[in-house]
Amino acid sequence: MLAGDLYAFQDLLSADEAAVVERVRAFLDDEVVPIANDQWQRAEFPHHLIKRYAGLEIAGREGSSLLNGWLALEMARADASMATFYGVHAGLAMGSITMCGSAEQRDRWLPAMASFDQVGAFALTEPTGGSDVAAGLRTTARREGDEWVLDGAKRWIGNATFADLIVVWARDVADDQVKGFVVRGDAPGYEATKIDNKIALRTVQNADIKLTGVRVPEADRLQNANSFKDTAKVLRQTRSGVAWEAVGVMLAAYEIALNYSKEREQFGRPIAKFQLVQDLLVRMLGNVTGSLGMCVRLAQLQDEGKYRDEHSALAKAYCTTRMREVAGWARELLAGNGIVLDYNIGRFVADAEALYSYEGTREINTLIVGRAVTGESAFV
Repeated sequence: MLAGDLYAFQDLLSADEAAVVERVRAFLDDEVVPIANDQWQRAEFPHHLIKRYAGLEIAGREGSSLLNGWLALEMARADASMATFYGVHAGLAMGSITMCGSAEQRDRWLPAMASFDQVGAFALTEPTGGSDVAAGLRTTARREGDEWVLDGAKRWIGNATFADLIVVWARDVADDQVKGFVVRGDAPGYEATKIDNKIALRTVQNADIKLTGVRVPEADRLQNANSFKDTAKVLRQTRSGVAWEAVGVMLAAYEIALNYSKEREQFGRPIAKFQLVQDLLVRMLGNVTGSLGMCVRLAQLQDEGKYRDEHSALAKAYCTTRMREVAGWARELLAGNGIVLDYNIGRFVADAEALYSYEGTREINTLIVGRAVTGESAFV
């Protein structure tokens, strides 16, 4: 049981699900955690681990939302960068094909993606469009016979420098509706350039994408993606995953701080014996417990088919806000040692900033919830 799981939420997993979690946790502890700081510092991706993820047999696996959420938690607890890599591939890219593709397209693409023989990316955000992407999407799609021609640019696209299949969202010039296309990484006119000098999720290979006359067969257009409402279905699902990732970061920060408090001595005794240190630890644990409880209930609503946009939006906004607090308090507890990678917490403090912003900012998610509870839209 994890040190931060005070209310034993993990016990809600079935025996089979718990076994999957334990297998994934062992893999992460053995193969991801030991290299995480080095990969992060060098801003390089550990490509040798891709096929090792295939061996876990979790991508595309049918399972409860609780299990899927817990796996996101475990990955972020080890390394938020690798959790993001997996979330982009298995959540956003595979999720888009699952929800918006035809049966033939699912059969054609998903098996190879589940085995990591082909890696996916998800291209929605643009250089000039983030929160306003629903109405402000500028990448265009123009049909010519049995092909579509894509032109435009995307930014912050994870996995894009090495992905085999990129789900690109573009606006159809004929009907002004957003549609989804699966673009191959070697397609003529597709160019991905790595974004350097990041201060968060440095291991993730985010890219600027240029699409210049990229031709996509009609057979590679996601057949059930006909408007931005279909895109939003994917985001609703993956947004809850980011809430789980935030809990994973919190758990890691809490565990680092707790262990440090027992080992670090001041005034002749472990700092864990000081009241103010215990106050910080309990505040962290409160944030972890409240956020984890929210995510567990969200997973239950998902499995019952009752969850709505506001459920995942509130979880994402709340959990990532609490995550920033926990990471900051943990850094505070470690004092000067908290600002070097050697003590691990610095990576989580930095990575928390990215999780706080992607998959919808706190402000945008707040407005989604506000619209649901008041019946009034405050969006511009």
